[in-house]
Amino acid sequence: MAALWKTTAVLTWLLATDSVNCLPQPAGTIAENSLEQSATHPKTAFKTQYPPSNQRIAIPETEPDYRVALDKRGHPSQLPFPTVDVGRILEDIGGLLSPQSTTSLPDALQPTDSPTDVSPDTITSATDLIPIPSAAPMNNQNIFEPVATGAVPDNIETRHDHPVQNEHADATKPIETNKFYAGLFLGSQTNATFTQPYSLAWSRGGGTLKSWGVSASHAEENLLAYGPPNPNLPGSPVNYYINPIGIQHIILSASELDESSVLSTEEPKAFSAQAVLKRSGGSAQSITFPVVQGMGYVTGVYSDLQPLVESGVFFRQVVNSGSPKPGIFKYQLFLEDDTVWLLYAAPDDGKDPQFELVSTSSLRGPAGFTGTIQVAKNPADKAGEKFYDNSAGVYPIAGAVSGAVTGTVGTYGLSWTKAGKNATDTPLIMFALPHHVESFDASTSGRATNIHLRTTTKGNATAVIGDNWVMTEPDLPMDMGFAPWSPTKGSVHTLSASAQQSIIQIAPVELQQDINSQTNLNSMYYSGKALSKFATLIWTVSNLGNGTNSDVASAALVELKKSFARFVQNQQQYPLAYDSVWKGVVSTAGYDGDLNADFGNTAYNDHHFHYGYFIQAAAIIGSLDPTWLAQNKDWVNMLVRDAGNSIEDDPYFPFSRSFDWFNGHSWAKGLFESFDGKDQESTSEDTMFAYAVKMWGQTTGDASMEARGNMMLAILRRSLNNYFLMQSNNTNQPSNFIANKVTGILFENKVDHTTYFGNNLEYIQGIHMLPLLPNSGYTRQQQFVAEEWQAIFAANASTPATGVDGGWKGVLFANLALVDPQASWDFFAQQEFDYSWIDGGASRTWYLAYAAGLGGGP
Repeated sequence: MAALWKTTAVLTWLLATDSVNCLPQPAGTIAENSLEQSATHPKTAFKTQYPPSNQRIAIPETEPDYRVALDKRGHPSQLPFPTVDVGRILEDIGGLLSPQSTTSLPDALQPTDSPTDVSPDTITSATDLIPIPSAAPMNNQNIFEPVATGAVPDNIETRHDHPVQNEHADATKPIETNKFYAGLFLGSQTNATFTQPYSLAWSRGGGTLKSWGVSASHAEENLLAYGPPNPNLPGSPVNYYINPIGIQHIILSASELDESSVLSTEEPKAFSAQAVLKRSGGSAQSITFPVVQGMGYVTGVYSDLQPLVESGVFFRQVVNSGSPKPGIFKYQLFLEDDTVWLLYAAPDDGKDPQFELVSTSSLRGPAGFTGTIQVAKNPADKAGEKFYDNSAGVYPIAGAVSGAVTGTVGTYGLSWTKAGKNATDTPLIMFALPHHVESFDASTSGRATNIHLRTTTKGNATAVIGDNWVMTEPDLPMDMGFAPWSPTKGSVHTLSASAQQSIIQIAPVELQQDINSQTNLNSMYYSGKALSKFATLIWTVSNLGNGTNSDVASAALVELKKSFARFVQNQQQYPLAYDSVWKGVVSTAGYDGDLNADFGNTAYNDHHFHYGYFIQAAAIIGSLDPTWLAQNKDWVNMLVRDAGNSIEDDPYFPFSRSFDWFNGHSWAKGLFESFDGKDQESTSEDTMFAYAVKMWGQTTGDASMEARGNMMLAILRRSLNNYFLMQSNNTNQPSNFIANKVTGILFENKVDHTTYFGNNLEYIQGIHMLPLLPNSGYTRQQQFVAEEWQAIFAANASTPATGVDGGWKGVLFANLALVDPQASWDFFAQQEFDYSWIDGGASRTWYLAYAAGLGGGP
């Protein structure tokens, strides 16, 4: 890691003194003495202000707002399975196993058009299907090298008429559509921005105070609202929990702001944005709020305005607390909910601003104020004050990520650009999430404090001193390929002869499906799932089938390449377009008036799901026929750049649209206004995208991309098992919720044990299982899988897997292979197998090979 702790290293020790909330340090250190000197330079007498006596109140007027209804905008209630009745098709062709046999599909399943032939195919037998070997061991491989830098392919039309027009965000560069601050520029602009642990929102004349400033909120656990318990699950966990919205603890505003004030979003980046609140359009009078993930203070940079610091919870008292360092003036804000906030003012002219408490809700500063005002919630009394005092005056304005892989060890770092008073010599205070703290290197861990603030949906955040963190992931799945994989066995490339025999008997049935019709659908999501299914099936037969059925596999590969060509040539039912408004590649399905079409793809929903399936299929095709790459690499790289770009200065796509390198997982929600923020419903499809990136990098020889995919998988394994996949010892989710085993939909503001398409338990749990691929056993740990099965799907549980209908039954039993591969094998190998148990995105052949590779078999 390039930039490590330098000049502020000594503060690691000095800031951790005099407190039970600190790491133990030797008494009398130079750093300890330095802290005492730097934190006690009062320039004004301590003075306590109380609201006017006739305005004193006992209980705040603000009422929490709990919006428990599931907002389904952008999420049609459709199952995550292609709509083709694969079970019926397979039953129909089950007896037609000779290579010469053909069958016609019903007219309703025929393609609307046929793709143009691609270049002549040279592959004629399985002996030609040679996978590209894995790359050599990596040594300090940078994971953020460019995927590509050119424009999108010429046959992708550029459109300037996106259904969601950009009215409030700086469009000079590609805009992050799926990041935490979208509430600043979408719709009413009043939905919360979740920096963690704080939530920010533009009041815009609303709330108890009818303020026009930006509110900062932080909700403790006692303010959570819980759903009804589910008596069908052990422990009767509640169905959901939700944080209140609308509680305005502190509002940074100005006397001049009113209905003519405007909010814009400038410099939108992956980890930050600048929310600029102007007195009116074109005015030079403004407050700029640097909005950065993990920021320790909420900061307003004022330009020629009279500050108005307000509270919808109301001030009990305000204490002028002197000057912790030259030019910075401190106030303690005691609120009526018994919380304590700290305020630091740093006027550019250095003069004491002499804030005056004029009511229970308003603290007024001087007219024409230019400088910074910072507020922070202090949960740690005097010990916390020392930390905040020491870092007061500086604030982050942007974040960055870097990373490298050596062998099976990955290291990544988060660092911040900062501004403010004496910024060079003053360290930041930033909040880390639990998965960060778990993976800190020794240096970063030494700068962690015991100051904690609760986040909305990810447990407690920990305050860390410094301008950068370094995290280590020691167990990257470098050996994982297309074959079945487990943490104990690694990649399994050879199956037993008896297992091969069973697969040989079953595979021809599935290989004779009409690949063309099953992949020519009106949805990028469904089409991608079908392409992935057939690619995995062909790879399985070609590499694990002992050479039998090679002719059928080769013929299927030819058809698969033709079907893939339809999309490369942009001849699918809804072609892709390059959107010049937000800058990305989207389905044109939503341009016809229905933004919900194709699960909201046009509005940037689920791009990592949709495009991940295409990328994974392409990785397999390219590994089986390297000559195919030349004509298709640019198109597939375009999908990688759209959903998971590796650089910040690409003029065509934003950096890492879906994957959030701070939160450690992706967000699926795109340009849909939401009071609960971004969300994700399927952790397994999130990991599928990372796996697809890894394997496409391996197939194309892009070592940086392969390393990045491995790193993403490792970070996902850690974050998902902290926040989404809940073992009985989980400490980050409420204790009355973890028996649900999975979160369901995790939002930034709430967690709801449900799906957008139904409340069946096989839906809720299963959407976090599919697709079952080699990476599944890496992120879905055995202890979790066993607990979930026993609690929900075992014979004596509430929803026995044997009683589940349709494709979900196949998903459940494929998942069972992670802990009981023999039972999984027995299910898929049974003589009277019903193909309706296989969904349109999976194959029985792969499920058998997967179970056999993990230890099952005859």
